[in-house]
Amino acid sequence: MTTVIDGKQVAASVIDAVKAASQTLQDETGIKTGLAVVIVGNDPASHAYVSAKSRMAKECGFTSVQHTLPEETTQEELAALVQTLNEDESLHGILVQLPLPKHLKSEPIIQSILPEKDVDGLHVVNAGKVATGDLDGGLVSCTPAGAMVFVRRTHGEDLSGLNAVVIGRSNLFGKPMAQLLLAANATVTIAHSRTKDLPAVCRGADILVAAVGRPQMVKADWVKPGATVIDVGINRIAAPERGEGKFRLVGDVAFAECAEVAEVITPVPGGVGPMTIAMLMANTVIAAYRKAGKKAPKF
Repeated sequence: MTTVIDGKQVAASVIDAVKAASQTLQDETGIKTGLAVVIVGNDPASHAYVSAKSRMAKECGFTSVQHTLPEETTQEELAALVQTLNEDESLHGILVQLPLPKHLKSEPIIQSILPEKDVDGLHVVNAGKVATGDLDGGLVSCTPAGAMVFVRRTHGEDLSGLNAVVIGRSNLFGKPMAQLLLAANATVTIAHSRTKDLPAVCRGADILVAAVGRPQMVKADWVKPGATVIDVGINRIAAPERGEGKFRLVGDVAFAECAEVAEVITPVPGGVGPMTIAMLMANTVIAAYRKAGKKAPKF
């Protein structure tokens, strides 16, 4: 029988651990974990994400600060706000919601966040620490960190002897995911659009992670029988069966057919998605522990 991972359930268990860690820190040191979220402009999807993040921060017992800036905010104004948040001792995490409006450059803003407060794990210092295997010194990008929770709960901490294939080489997901698998002793291949005979490469994977943004690209004959398949894609496709102009969400993996072959698989929606916010909360409490000079919990 194939195991379909319930991302909501796993995320809820991470959130429970975050709440307990946050409370322990406050009880022992008087320090309340603090998270600031910044959003610029009117993008409805971004506002929905930010509301969910702020709500979850409050639920975890954090001080939750939200800055909602108008569409016409200048680069200088946004940079000045980040600087103020960097200097605020009560805040342990800073998150600037992407994408920013077109006239703003996101990279200089992300890189201006103090690495120890960069709970999205996007600063080059944090990316470098993950790349060099210093997982206890940096903050890991939330989506790959969440995907690794699934991998660890399936295969344990040590992936020695297992072949892992990551389809996708983005800085946001593919590269850090590969580094995390490598740090856990897996033998890792990063595949992408230029890979020759991609299906054959994937068939060698005990752990197959798809993050390319192409709906249902991974077919059943790409999957090694008994493999663990982690689907990070979120794609909207037309769903005429639901009515005219309706859509549904699918991953990069053709779920129904691959579930026949894989031993463990994540669904879309309801797989990796819920983990991203949970790992953001985990990163924030880790940052608070480090600031307090205490050993950070593992999630």
